[in-house]
Amino acid sequence: MRAALMLFAAAALAACSGKSQPPVAAGASAADSADQVFIGMKTVMTTDGVQRATLIADTAFVLDDQTRFDLRRPHVTFTTETGAPQGTMEANKGMYNTRLQTLEGWGDVFIRMVDGRTLKSPHVIYNQMNHTVSSDTTYTITRGNDVQSGIGFTADQSFFPFTCLRACKGATSVKVPEK
Repeated sequence: MRAALMLFAAAALAACSGKSQPPVAAGASAADSADQVFIGMKTVMTTDGVQRATLIADTAFVLDDQTRFDLRRPHVTFTTETGAPQGTMEANKGMYNTRLQTLEGWGDVFIRMVDGRTLKSPHVIYNQMNHTVSSDTTYTITRGNDVQSGIGFTADQSFFPFTCLRACKGATSVKVPEK
């Protein structure tokens, strides 16, 4: 019995002395502190009972007693009070805060309005309460050959009026009448 115990201890010691180490996690993840994790999420964003947008995400980590949603690949379809489409927003990551009623998008944020204009920015904030879209970082907005860029902007969710905050520049095409 003693010999068997010594043989077992030697085998266990030999197994632990190998050079390979167990895999180590790459760091903290939203999944570590999430109350729930949704694979595929869809919700309707309303203001005073009126639908203003539909939010879809590949993955949602539910945080802070179901008031904050950490999103992967969010896609939002904005509508008017009557349900007419106004545009869409896509991003690599997002954060939807139901207390503040804000939706933030990060990483290659792309907004397409129904009139054909597109906006690209690394970070965009949609405020659900006052139906505004804003950013404090670089952006480029295009429509056909017309291009406007700057640092920071504010607009309503239909992008009228649109206000550039600084370093504003643009280029537009103008038809010149023939003689």
